[in-house]
Amino acid sequence: MTDPHAPIRSGIPEHGRVPKYYAVKTRLEAVLDELGEGGLLPTERELAATFEVARETVRQALRELLIQGRVRRKGRGTVVAGPKLEQPLSLASYTEGVRRQGRVPSRHLITLERLAADAVLARELRISAGDEVWHMERVLLADEERVGLESTYLSVARLPYLERDFAPDSSFYVYLRDQVGLELAAADERIETVLATPREALLIGTPPALPMLLLHRTSRDGGGVPIERVRSLYRGDRFSFTTQMSKE
Repeated sequence: MTDPHAPIRSGIPEHGRVPKYYAVKTRLEAVLDELGEGGLLPTERELAATFEVARETVRQALRELLIQGRVRRKGRGTVVAGPKLEQPLSLASYTEGVRRQGRVPSRHLITLERLAADAVLARELRISAGDEVWHMERVLLADEERVGLESTYLSVARLPYLERDFAPDSSFYVYLRDQVGLELAAADERIETVLATPREALLIGTPPALPMLLLHRTSRDGGGVPIERVRSLYRGDRFSFTTQMSKE
């Protein structure tokens, strides 16, 4: 099946000589289409024999397909991955974005603790350095698959009952709206690509070399007062981000 988002010449250099691993990758993509989502690929040894190449050539082709999100590891094998999750760049929550695609969102709490805000965090939340903040760290899941890691910082003075009243596996934005009476009105967001730290990779369940999408967000209420400072790490092989633009 032709990928409408593929480069025009599908990665073929101008001199026309295709690297051996890329030729194997192209043939593997046809295999993936035949197997369908969840299909189990043959072993590296079997693929090397089929394509008459070295196992390292197969391994490099599979590595690129893994980074692109076409395949994923399952136990000791490799299976065809489903389509990437498309998360809108908006004030909508992670929960809403995942549900819109027919997936089941959930979260696993790693920590909910009180910390003293340093100067940078205090400036972003418009509080004083040394004031207490909540630090909530949660693994993000879609259909029980670990896809990201989210760290949220909040003023304790503004949300004093968070630890008592909030269910960490639920949507934080729904809690803000329904139990606290706060609505997000605006946010500043920045996206960059990074590699996860060894700890982050362990929590998300990915190889440390897998590229990640890192989002920094500061959200504000209708009066322009910051509500949260969020650092969200998403698997680059499982997520893409979308936005709508128009000429004003």
